[in-house]
Amino acid sequence: MSDDIPEDTADVLGVLTERIEAHFGMGMDQLRAAVAVARAANPDATEVVKWHGHLVDSQAVLDRAEDDLLAALETQPSEVDDPTMGLAQRVNAAVTARDGRAEVVAWLLDPDAPGKKGLAAERLARLHRGARKGPAVPTSAPHRPAVAPASVPRVGRAVL
Repeated sequence: MSDDIPEDTADVLGVLTERIEAHFGMGMDQLRAAVAVARAANPDATEVVKWHGHLVDSQAVLDRAEDDLLAALETQPSEVDDPTMGLAQRVNAAVTARDGRAEVVAWLLDPDAPGKKGLAAERLARLHRGARKGPAVPTSAPHRPAVAPASVPRVGRAVL
């Protein structure tokens, strides 16, 4: 995890939520409402709200996975069976997903984070400013002139 977030903290979501609220000077509910009203007004706020939502979702998945694992462990004898090991792996995957999303939120909040300054960051900003609003590839079939089916004889031609 980031240097700003202690690794032993159990409440990663709470710590990052507090940092977001301090950064933008308002509560998460207010920030979500402001972003919903004017998405383009503050692209940084929009991105943070989006990733905070992903973080909330992944924390909920982790909580359910941990609850399932604890329930299974309470019924286990001394050795853990394969289904319970599967639950443990599910918990590990959920922690990885949650921590990855937490890293993204922490990165978004850090103005001095790697990749946010310098030539690469300037190029990326130019790329986003000139980004198309439509799809990258056509989403409908191209218009083709109507052609008679091959099995229908045309006037003036003999059919073999």
